[in-house]
Order: sequence, then C-alpha cells, then structure tokens
Amino acid sequence: MTTPANPNKATPTYDVAYVGNYTKDTIITPAGTHYVDGGAVNYAAHAGARLGCRVVVVTRLAQEDYDRVIGVLYSEGVDCLVTITPQSTCVKLDYPTTNVDVRNLYVTSTAGTITVDEVQGIRCLAAVIGTTLRGEIEMEAIQTLRGRAGLLAADAQGFVRVLEGQDLAYRPWGAMPDVLQLLDIFKVDIKEAEFLTGTRDFHDAAQSLAAYGPKEVLLTHQDGLLVYAHGEFHAARFYSKTMNGRSGRGDTCTGAYIAKRLSASPAEATRWAAALTSLKMENEGPFKRSLSEVAQLVESKYR
Repeated sequence: MTTPANPNKATPTYDVAYVGNYTKDTIITPAGTHYVDGGAVNYAAHAGARLGCRVVVVTRLAQEDYDRVIGVLYSEGVDCLVTITPQSTCVKLDYPTTNVDVRNLYVTSTAGTITVDEVQGIRCLAAVIGTTLRGEIEMEAIQTLRGRAGLLAADAQGFVRVLEGQDLAYRPWGAMPDVLQLLDIFKVDIKEAEFLTGTRDFHDAAQSLAAYGPKEVLLTHQDGLLVYAHGEFHAARFYSKTMNGRSGRGDTCTGAYIAKRLSASPAEATRWAAALTSLKMENEGPFKRSLSEVAQLVESKYR
C-alpha cells in the first residue's frame, strides 16, 4: 500500500526527492548500544528540509514504524510516499574502535525493492537515491527518475553492498558504467572509493569515478568532505565537538549538499554540507538543529 503525499502541501513539484528505504538501526560502539531511526533518506530529508527545500521522501517500512518515523518527517514539512511492507529494513552497525570509518554492518530484515511505480509520479529539481544495499531499487526506477529530475544523484553504498546471509559485503558492481552515466552527482566514502577505483588517493579516486559520467563526485572521509565538480576540487573539514552521531554522516552530507547545490556553487555547497554534517555528528539521529547554527559555523570556520 502506498500512502498519498501530505495533504498540507498541494504542489506536485519538489526541490528534492530522497528515495530509499528507512532503516531501523542498532548502533554498537565502545561506549554502548543505541537504537536509532536511520536510513539515508531519513537523514538526508531532514537536512534538506532544514535548508528550506520542498522535500518528498519515497520509502518503504513496516506499519509499526509508520507513525514514529513518517510523523516526524511530516512535522518537518516533508511529504512522504510510503509503501507499507511486512517488515522494515533493520541494520546493526558495529563500530569496534573509536575510528569512525571502521564499522561492520549486518542486516536482519529488509523492506524490499523500490519499483518504478513508486517513483512514477515524482517531479523534482533533484532526486537522490539513498539505498542501503544492492537490489533495493529497480534499474527501471533509476531510469525513470533520470527523466523526472533536473539533477540525479546516488550513493555508492546501495550498489556495492551485497547482502550475504545477514552480512553486508562489498562485491564487484558490474552495472556501474550503466548507472554512473545516468548520474549528475555520485557520492562515495573513502572505503567505497578505494573498492571501486583501487586507490586510496582522494583526488585520483574522484577523478576516476567522474570519468564514467557524473559531473560532480562527493567523497566523505573521517576528516571532511572532498568534492570534484566540473574539473575543480573543493574541500572542507568537519568541525564536530563530539562523534556521538557518526552514523548517518554521509547520508546527511549528501542530503545537505544536494539541497544547497540547487541555489549555490559547488564550493559553497561543500562548505554548507560540511558545516551541517559537523553539527549533526554531535547528536544521534537526523539533523534537528537550527539553520542559524549552520550559518554561524560556515562563517567562523569556512570563510
């Protein structure tokens, strides 16, 4: 069953559509275990809404999670197209050390695949595919989004991660050339970049991925964000006082960059995405702080 968009908003055209399954996350760190409502679309949509965009989410989840997750998105002004499934995607994220780039991922249940029918009615300035694992969105749905969005972005995690039992393993992505030629913006973290290109050099990896078609490549790492856009590099550090909210770093950064990119240059969008993500990482869950705090951090650290 797919629910209608929030009746509080009449316009059929959005700034950004975030597409992917919600995830119910168990986060294990040396400091303890926490339970968080996650998923790339959840983190990204909150960031986009806080940046003032008209946002719609296309997602799948269980009825038991609907009121808690979708209700919060509606309260943020986000429209939602939701397919109710027997179970939500449940992910366990194990951070064995204090290195936030080292983690083990396990999936105990999934909400299934986003189909072309679920994105058919979307019209937006930008669409962001934020899936958790390979097979979570149909290729036909990606092609449909290409025709309905001015900018199309995707996160590598939903294509290189393959579910084997309950383990998420990185596996070769044979369809990479076909998907990347459809994209305007492609996001990777340093581990994904090395897996796809064979190099840990940030700049070389970004240029290698851009050669497949994306005009802009976002690369997140422990210290910050690197963007390769239209032949130029832009970089911004993270300035987080704590790392309590490390989970969702890349999803938030992508969501913020795309939202800001609609009205700003790649350089400016890089700074704003890094600033917003810095503040998000100080708290678990999606970004809930004020836009004025982001602006203050941009002014104090990135000018």
